[in-house]
Amino acid sequence: MGNVNQVTPDGSLTYSYTTQKWTDPLSGNVYDLPVATATQALSPMQDKIKKQNDQASLNLATLATSQSSRLNDLLGKPMDISKAPAAGDLSKLQLPQYQQFSGGPELATSVGNAGNITRSYETDFDTSKYESALMARLNPQLESDRAALETRLANQGLQPGSEAYNRAIDEANRTSNDARIAAVLNAGQEQTRLANLANQKASFENAAQAQAYAQALQNADFGNNAKQQMHQNSQSAAAANNALKDQSFNAEQARINVQNTARANYLNEQYAQRNQPINEISALLSGGQVTNPSFVPTQGQSIQPVDYAGLVQQNYQNQMATYNARQQAGGNLIDSLLGFLPKSDRRAKKNIEKVGRLKGHNLYEFRYKDEPTSGPKHIGVMAQEVEKSRPDAVLRGPDGMRRVDYGRLFAAGKRRK
Repeated sequence: MGNVNQVTPDGSLTYSYTTQKWTDPLSGNVYDLPVATATQALSPMQDKIKKQNDQASLNLATLATSQSSRLNDLLGKPMDISKAPAAGDLSKLQLPQYQQFSGGPELATSVGNAGNITRSYETDFDTSKYESALMARLNPQLESDRAALETRLANQGLQPGSEAYNRAIDEANRTSNDARIAAVLNAGQEQTRLANLANQKASFENAAQAQAYAQALQNADFGNNAKQQMHQNSQSAAAANNALKDQSFNAEQARINVQNTARANYLNEQYAQRNQPINEISALLSGGQVTNPSFVPTQGQSIQPVDYAGLVQQNYQNQMATYNARQQAGGNLIDSLLGFLPKSDRRAKKNIEKVGRLKGHNLYEFRYKDEPTSGPKHIGVMAQEVEKSRPDAVLRGPDGMRRVDYGRLFAAGKRRK
C-alpha cells in the first residue's frame, strides 16, 4: 500500500503485485501473501544513452584489456638507462683555493732626531767689560793729555782758579767726557756685533738641521711610497689569480650542469615513452555515466509478519551498490594509472626556471615542493600552459593536480580530435 509509482524526466519506478502461498508452521494454515515487484525503467532518451555508453564502455574495456597485456612486458622490465648521458661528476668540482691577501707594509713613521735646535744665543748686553777695556786704553792718554795741559797752562803763567785756566780745564774735561761717551757707544756697538754673529751662527746651524730633517723626511716618504706601490702590485696580482680560479670553477660547474641537463632530458623522454601506453589505456577506460532517475521519498507501510517492501527496497539498494561498485572500480583503475604520470601542475613545483622550448612548448627546470632543496632538479612543462593549447594532453588526478601526457604531447605531434 505504501509503494507509490513514480515518474521522472529521466525514468520511472513502478510496482506490480503477485501472490505467494505460505503455510504457517504452527497452525498449518495456508495464506496467499502479496508479493510486490519494483521495476525501474529509464526514459527513452536515457535508455538510448545508456545502451550506447554500455556498448562504448564494452568496446573500450575490450580494447583496454587487449592493450593492458602490453603492460606486463612494459612494467615487468626495469627502465634501461644504460644509454643515458653520464651525469656530471661533482667530485671533480673542487672549490678554488684562493690566494690570501698580504698585510700592509711596515711604513716609516719617524725620521729620527732632528738635532738640537739652537733656541738661544749669547745675548748678554752688559757692556762694562768692553767699556773697561776701552777706558783702560783711553785713560792713560787722557791723563797724559791732562798733565800736558796743566804744564802748558802753568808755562803760560795761568794759575789754577783763573778764568782762562778754568776754561781750558773745562774744555779738557768735556773732551775727556766725549771720549768716554764714545767708548761707551763703541762698547755697545761691539756687543751688538757679537750678538749678531751669535744670531747668524744659530740661524745657520738651525737651517742646516732643518735641511737635514727635510732630506730625511723626503727619503722616508720615498721609501713608504715604494713599499705601498709594491703592496698594491701584490694585491692586484692576488686578485687577478683569484678571478682566474673563479672563472675555472664556474666553467667546470657549467659543464657539469650541461651534462646533468642532457641526462635529465634523456630520462624524461624515456619516461614519456614508458607512460604512453598507460595514458592510452587510461583514455580508453574513461567515459561518462548515465543519469539515474531521482525519486522522491515515499512513506512506506510495513506489513507483518514479512517486510516484503523492505526486502524489495534492499534488493534495489544492493543492485545499485553493485552498480556503483563497478563504476568505482573503473574510476580507481583510472586513478591508479594516473599515479604513474608525474605531476605537471605549477602548484606542486618550486624553484622554477625557464630553460628552453621543445616543439612549441616552454621547458622549465624545477623541484617538487615535497623534495629537499639540495635534491636533483627536474625538467618539464607546466600543465597550466599546456592546457591552453593542448587540453587533450592534460589529465586531472583525484588529488586535483594536473598531469601532462608527455607521450601525447610530444610523440603524437598534433592535437587529437
